[in-house]
Amino acid sequence: MTESGQGLKVAYIAAGAGGMICGSCIRDNALVSELQREGLDALLIPIYTPLRTDEENVSSDRVFYGAINIYLQQKAPWLAKLPGVLRHLLDAPKLLSWVAGSADSTNAKELGALTLSMLQGESGRQKKELEELVLWLRDSYKPDIVVLTNSMLLGMARSLRDKLPGARILCALQGEDIFLDDLDEPWRTRVHDQLKARAKDCHLFLTTCDYYGEYMSDFLDIPAEKIHVARLGINLQGFARSSDPPAEPFTVGYLARICPEKGLHHLIEAFAEVVREIPTAQLRIAGYLGGRDTAYAERLRRRIKELDLETSVDWVGEVDRQGKIDFLSSLHAFSVPTEYREPKGLSILEALAVGVPVVLPEHGAFPEILERSGGGLLFPPGDDRALAEQLVQLSRDADLREQLGSAGCAGVARHFDVSAMARATIEGFEKARGLGAVAT
Repeated sequence: MTESGQGLKVAYIAAGAGGMICGSCIRDNALVSELQREGLDALLIPIYTPLRTDEENVSSDRVFYGAINIYLQQKAPWLAKLPGVLRHLLDAPKLLSWVAGSADSTNAKELGALTLSMLQGESGRQKKELEELVLWLRDSYKPDIVVLTNSMLLGMARSLRDKLPGARILCALQGEDIFLDDLDEPWRTRVHDQLKARAKDCHLFLTTCDYYGEYMSDFLDIPAEKIHVARLGINLQGFARSSDPPAEPFTVGYLARICPEKGLHHLIEAFAEVVREIPTAQLRIAGYLGGRDTAYAERLRRRIKELDLETSVDWVGEVDRQGKIDFLSSLHAFSVPTEYREPKGLSILEALAVGVPVVLPEHGAFPEILERSGGGLLFPPGDDRALAEQLVQLSRDADLREQLGSAGCAGVARHFDVSAMARATIEGFEKARGLGAVAT
């Protein structure tokens, strides 16, 4: 147990992702759980919907900024004047979970006005929700540190700073620029402008890799000294490298949300090239499929049929924690060839943790992960042929797979376990406490 940070009260405000087990929710839950083990009084506070994770859920039962309320208040602002008891009924965790599980995912293109209103904070249409959260923190929890899980929550920072003058307000940066890119104009520009203005209300920003810290420093006009890197980490319990290699045939795996930005279509095209060289090769696909991406998934299924790969592709679907470990342990190689510059890569670390070599595009956090772990190969982003060539190389070179798998497993244990992430985060807390007050 580290001496640094002990006794700190940390309020970690995390956005639920509806019915999806998302990487950010897994990370937030694992981080807060580890902070608690390190001796901090840390509370994980869900907003929008309850958090869904594949580990023991340590989040609070109460959900602030309930998704039903904030959506209704955006459409009909007078609803914010309803008695608190009625609004709180709409924030019931079971109701929010049911709505999240039964509704299709909302496309970012439809959320411009709501996103801007949320970022406007004390002057936005959800100001009543903000007031309730801030007053509860001030009167009931009294934190020393408040962490916002991503920059789309920066509309909260000013009120938190003003009502909790002794606290330090931090914001994690986890890839939310992808959401912003999907907004239509004029909302994209208006939201970006508001983000830059609201970023000035935070004491410090936490990021998962050097690349994303540098990118967001420029994107949001954040001074470099206000960026602190706390690399992504995973709970390694249950993850282990088998002493026996997976059974033949050569099997490639994908574990991520089924959506265009994660690049599954690139992997399918590359895998078709692999099968031409290795006819018995198999591709296993796992991950969450939301309502807005069903048409994309259907296009992929048609493409698989066109390529005559139906008997070579196994659609596994969403997996729980043990199912994920079993799935990854069945693979000889792993790839999530994202189109965007991924700042995290949770499933990459999980594949490495069971000794599976990874093949990744050379952008985002991926070069940093492989530099520290030594567990895989990089290829030019968007180059399906290069991806295929590297997969074929791995299929034919068992010694290379062994070398990369061994290095990757050891590298994750050394650099990317949850305790390392927690220690780096605590260093960020201490750094924020040493900074002066935010200029008003």
